[in-house]
Amino acid sequence: MSSLSLAVRDSSTMLRRNLLHARRYPSLTLNLLLTPVMLLLLFVYIFGDVMSAGITGGGADRSDYIAYLVPGLLLMTIGSTTIGTAVSVSMDMTEGIIARFRTMAIHRGSVLIGHVIGSVLQSVMSVVLVGAVAVAIGFRSTDATALEWLATFGLLVLFATALTWIAVGMGMVSPNAEAAGNNAMPMILLPLLSSAFVPVDAMPGWFQPVAEYQPFTPAIETLRGLLLGTEIGHNGWLALAWCLALSALGYFWSKAVFNRDPK
Repeated sequence: MSSLSLAVRDSSTMLRRNLLHARRYPSLTLNLLLTPVMLLLLFVYIFGDVMSAGITGGGADRSDYIAYLVPGLLLMTIGSTTIGTAVSVSMDMTEGIIARFRTMAIHRGSVLIGHVIGSVLQSVMSVVLVGAVAVAIGFRSTDATALEWLATFGLLVLFATALTWIAVGMGMVSPNAEAAGNNAMPMILLPLLSSAFVPVDAMPGWFQPVAEYQPFTPAIETLRGLLLGTEIGHNGWLALAWCLALSALGYFWSKAVFNRDPK
């Protein structure tokens, strides 16, 4: 069997393993998924009118704020899902199964690839669920073309891949599952410090660079441009650069830790 065939076969096996774990223990995924759903409902029905009036400078219109809010919540959903990946990888590292895999005649990278592909699939399903809730409460994107919808899907998958590789690295260096969950908390906190809920221009001047120069803001603005027809500008290239940089960083970091001889 060729090296490529071996890698594909073993990666498929590890993917099935991770999906079975997610199906048998759905509580972690559901708990992480509830965060963006609850924030969506909270900001729309509790703060929606006030936030809409503050952003548009006109009358209160909750539908305007739903349109503004959803792109950021979709990316927050991805961040929430990848926390489960960090916890899952940490459990594998600390419970000895990785040590067992090291002794078996399997493709070494298949263990990590299985985690990444499984997490990306879970992220896509979570985004679809949150998107369905958003549509149910009034979100619409009638002006987006088929090409823009395809670009939206591609950006979400690429962003999920980037965050997943970072989460895998965090899980591998964490001493236990609890530490892995804590280390991955920036995946949820960074969207709160971005343009997900309010425009960057409305933030205090000293805080605007924090919101602007981070991976979530350009990705959120790109999604808004694709779905709502707003100006994308240079955000599309920045979002793509962030995704590629985080993917490369997470991949080489995870690979280096995985290949390190156990102490």
